[in-house]
Amino acid sequence: MAYEKVWANNEKLSKQELQKIERDWLEIFNDIKGYSQGGFDSIPKDQWDGFKWAGLYLQRPKEDGYFMMRVKVPSGIMSNEQLEALGGIARDYGRGVFDITTRQAIQFHWLTIEQIPDIFDRLDSVGLTSAFACGDVPRNVIGNPLAGIDPNETIDTTEIVKEVEAAFFKNPDFSNLPRKFKISVNANIYNAGNAEINDVAFIPAEKEIDGEVKQGFHLKVGGGLSSAPKLAKLLDLFVLPEQVVDVAKAVATIFRDHGYREKRHRARLKFLVEDWGPEKFLETLLLITGPMPTAGTDLTKGWNGSYFYGVHPQKQDGLSYVGVNVPVGRLDDKEVFEIARLAREYGNGEVRTVGTQNLIFPNVPTEKAEALLSESIFNRLKVNAPKFTAYSVSCTGIEYCNLALTETKERMKRVAAYLDENVDIDVPVRIHMVGCPNSCGQRQIADIGLQGVMMRDKDKKMIEAFEINVGGTLLDGGAFNEKLKGKIDGEVLPEVLREFLLYFKETKQPGETFREYFLRVGLDQLQSRLDELVSEKAAV
Repeated sequence: MAYEKVWANNEKLSKQELQKIERDWLEIFNDIKGYSQGGFDSIPKDQWDGFKWAGLYLQRPKEDGYFMMRVKVPSGIMSNEQLEALGGIARDYGRGVFDITTRQAIQFHWLTIEQIPDIFDRLDSVGLTSAFACGDVPRNVIGNPLAGIDPNETIDTTEIVKEVEAAFFKNPDFSNLPRKFKISVNANIYNAGNAEINDVAFIPAEKEIDGEVKQGFHLKVGGGLSSAPKLAKLLDLFVLPEQVVDVAKAVATIFRDHGYREKRHRARLKFLVEDWGPEKFLETLLLITGPMPTAGTDLTKGWNGSYFYGVHPQKQDGLSYVGVNVPVGRLDDKEVFEIARLAREYGNGEVRTVGTQNLIFPNVPTEKAEALLSESIFNRLKVNAPKFTAYSVSCTGIEYCNLALTETKERMKRVAAYLDENVDIDVPVRIHMVGCPNSCGQRQIADIGLQGVMMRDKDKKMIEAFEINVGGTLLDGGAFNEKLKGKIDGEVLPEVLREFLLYFKETKQPGETFREYFLRVGLDQLQSRLDELVSEKAAV
């Protein structure tokens, strides 16, 4: 090993850490071909967790032997060849299911161990990988889905993201972190990379150095969601584009050597940053990188929520990008191939995924945009989808995920469609639904975050239910939404949300966003209305 496992003699290491001392899970790649020949029963149960390092999770129930695979798509940018290869995997092995994640990756389901070697070969042939898409490693590097074509970017981050991804790819120096490590590299001035909820985030900045104004980045560290969400903290540091890789590796090194390994729920970087504070963290960082300039001017102007709907001019004359809604991020294989065909016919073949589980067609000659949108697939994938469908996000849910308590994906789609039929509001309301506290659907940053729980009904039967959280944003450094008391039966959730949103409509000011409304009226007023709605439903 190129580094010393300074934590190895800690007597309080978690069972997962003890296992990782014995074996670097990067080695799982050496075993997969053999397991594929022996079948699922040939895989020892104590090796199941190691498949995460190859981007594979056993979906529920684990004993059935079906895998979910996550494929990394750095910054969400895919060539036509890559998209078609992914569509082929969904068609041939994944029962047609093609899911876009909130970190711009692609997920497949229903894969068997026998199929994995061929899938790896297909991915490798087009420059894609599932390596380090899961596990205690640096995950998919997210960023601006408009990189290189964005009128609102200060730097084209395309190559920087590729360099960061390459620096960590199957790198044994970083294959044993305390937990997952999420990186965002974004130069869009509207925070397209959701900086505040990442372990390390590079955000657009500039600074005068030696009489010349340089474009670069500021650095935020220690963000993350789950059951103990934290907003990333800004360090007093200016990073030039050519320094991004070294700084990202330095942060990962600190996390590797100093992150907590005794308890899994405390093993994220956010807890180390919280305990150390930004000053100590920066001091330790500079010991690795050497001297670096202090912070300059933050160029962030707001937060677009990672929504890019419609036809918009690129910074290249005569070209536009087209942002379309993919309801809760789910496509089927036939749609994937049709999207690839349209990208070739009307653009340069490229397609981009967005953190809101949507898609962008870039490099479309502006005069062709109208013809593109006349294609039949856009009867479902709309540039102007109804508001609630357009601004809904969902995690995988109990359908496939072993951690989920409730079904989410299809439920969120149904709830959004119901609200679109029954509620008309002058502003979008972002609704995110998650099936457990891990919050892959990022419910903490939503206007309305719905978290799945279980509760007993009046007959003492356990049923799926949801808690409602309100007021989340990543504007102005971010604020997580706050929980309203009570659990809502999943069966009546659509009706409760309808009345709750109609109350918002009746009591809001013209043009007032949900976040602005929440700040004006406060949590207590919304709690009071929810209590009334729950009481009314209980009386029915």
